[in-house]
Amino acid sequence: MTFFTKRSLALALAGTLISVAAHATTLNIHNGGDPTSLDPQKVSGDWENRIEGSIFEGLVTEDPKDNPIPGQAESWTISPDGKVYTFKLRDGIKWSDGQPVTAGDFVFAFQRLMDPKTAANYAYLQFTIKNAEKINKGEITDFSQLGVKAIDDKTLEITLNESTPYFLSALMHYTAYPLPKHVVEAKGDDWVKIGNIVTNGSYKPTEWVPGSHVTVVKSDLYWDAKNVKIDTVTFFTLEDQAAALKRYRAGEFDILTEFPADQYEWMKTNLPGQAHVVPFLGTYYYVVNATKPPFNDKRVRQALSMAVNREVIGPKILGTGELPMYSWVPPGTANYGEPAYVSWKDEPYGQKVEEAKKLLKEAGFGPDHPLKAQLRYNTNDNHKRIAAAIASMWKPLGVEIELYNTETKVHYDEMQRGKVEIGRAGWLADYNDPINFLNLLSTGVDMNYGRWSNPQYDALLKKGSAETDLKKRAELFKQAEQLALDDSAAIPIYYYVSRSVVSPKIAGYEDNVQDIHRIRWLSFKQ
Repeated sequence: MTFFTKRSLALALAGTLISVAAHATTLNIHNGGDPTSLDPQKVSGDWENRIEGSIFEGLVTEDPKDNPIPGQAESWTISPDGKVYTFKLRDGIKWSDGQPVTAGDFVFAFQRLMDPKTAANYAYLQFTIKNAEKINKGEITDFSQLGVKAIDDKTLEITLNESTPYFLSALMHYTAYPLPKHVVEAKGDDWVKIGNIVTNGSYKPTEWVPGSHVTVVKSDLYWDAKNVKIDTVTFFTLEDQAAALKRYRAGEFDILTEFPADQYEWMKTNLPGQAHVVPFLGTYYYVVNATKPPFNDKRVRQALSMAVNREVIGPKILGTGELPMYSWVPPGTANYGEPAYVSWKDEPYGQKVEEAKKLLKEAGFGPDHPLKAQLRYNTNDNHKRIAAAIASMWKPLGVEIELYNTETKVHYDEMQRGKVEIGRAGWLADYNDPINFLNLLSTGVDMNYGRWSNPQYDALLKKGSAETDLKKRAELFKQAEQLALDDSAAIPIYYYVSRSVVSPKIAGYEDNVQDIHRIRWLSFKQ
């Protein structure tokens, strides 16, 4: 009798384990580039955003359509002048080690973000906060002067310089995530290592193999854990899109965050409904090092820009319908209206090329004295195709291009350090407002890879940011945009479409204009 009882118990236990295993869910995501860090103040890419937004959560977070909804804050009020936001934190919110998330953790995070010693590339995104810019530039050393105050453990007050129409959207960005003060102070820079890191999002990281993957598991201490359906997520580093598509077809990946554009037509036929191509707030452009001869000559920059045949890139080179870009701010951006455009936008392409040749000749270049330059891009099939095509467009001007590619992390690191002549860049909006694009050309901003600088441009942005009348604000920003376009500050190429592939097994994936899809909203269909 004892033998059969034990055997029955063993069989029942085995059945339970099999049942649990059958219901455990793992999502495998092709994530593109290799993350620089898991510290939300040390990253800058969309591939890192996908991870950070899974393991951390700010006061405000995204719904499936990327609209702002309450996150760690359950509610907030805004003062009549639009400058003071008061947030009430949810009851019972915790870090993954069980410690409570407090208003003090947000104060600590914002002060660390603005600390010049942190050297956070993205600190400027939160310069709308009172005294943030002055602290970041070392003009104020008393961090208590930052406009972020803990009224008590559950109440946070944020004071802005001026009323800011996009501020709630800016709080969804990872620069506004809280940090575990108790861990950062105890561990220093090592706080972010696996085994030390604690997070407050719907997932917590358990493994990071640089160059390979980051694995996160569901956090049972997350305030909405009962509605999080996927147990484990692995974000795979892989910049070879053709290889990623093969692995998707083999069932190794459930979601691709990019795919080779030349496979789109094949996918529409052979993987119906799985390829998602959606217009979104993003720009693809080339920067030109305006501090280095001959690129400090506006005529050279304009000639290179005019000779790019943008109309063929989306439909013919990529095949996914990207629209030609002649502005700096994408059409449809909130609080803006119609953007400014380059003056030569509507000229026939042949006329643009002839004018480009004249400009280069005036600058001292031509077939007998070719302009030689290096065009660098981060490793990616689509970037390679575009770079080769644009190099061929420049050839009739007497421009000789050397193509140079590196992995994403190296590419952007070197460009930030000014190691570039002509370089590929892209920008996906952090929030839906023109200033998010216009700031890319501001003096001193790390993402201003071409180092173009214009005091009048900077002054217009500063004046516009202080303007509370949205119409006047837009007018000032448009003046700045026109100034940058007239000076060929950079080479706009096309407005992005997001390209992703989603398994039909996945539910809850909603296309949106910022291509943000938090894992907490996803599930596997039964």
